[in-house]
Amino acid sequence: MNSTFSLFPLGWQHYLLGGLCIGAGVALLFVCTGLIGGMSTVFSSSWSYVLRRPFFQQERFTASRAWRLVYALGLILGTFVWWLGFAHGAAQSTSVPVWQLLVGGFFVGYGARLGNGCTSGHGICGLGSLQWPSLLAVLTFMATAFVTANLVARWLA
Repeated sequence: MNSTFSLFPLGWQHYLLGGLCIGAGVALLFVCTGLIGGMSTVFSSSWSYVLRRPFFQQERFTASRAWRLVYALGLILGTFVWWLGFAHGAAQSTSVPVWQLLVGGFFVGYGARLGNGCTSGHGICGLGSLQWPSLLAVLTFMATAFVTANLVARWLA
């Protein structure tokens, strides 16, 4: 079996297109406004509207939450447009159990908070602006992902 087919059973072109769109969008945001569009800060600043805990009420979140909420809504709208245009409105599903999605989401959120950012902030914005801490963060993210994926694959086999 062709290894490219087994890694990308639905093809690789839409991944390339998605990556180019994400990179262009983040670059356009930075060039036009000087703003950096990392998603973990978008998430925290959006929660600052409803959660009164001191962490979410930091000025770095409350001062930027309006544009970050618009940014998040644009990502959701972009996903909807992709779904209509490229998936033709077909139902999307996964065979991953809900409990694994929740546990994975918890660890991703915890890691983003621990790493002071997520893969979009460090991997796209940080590496794009040649920040050394972002390179270290991305190498850590990727190493952890490789180890985790291999452990889970062996555990499930």
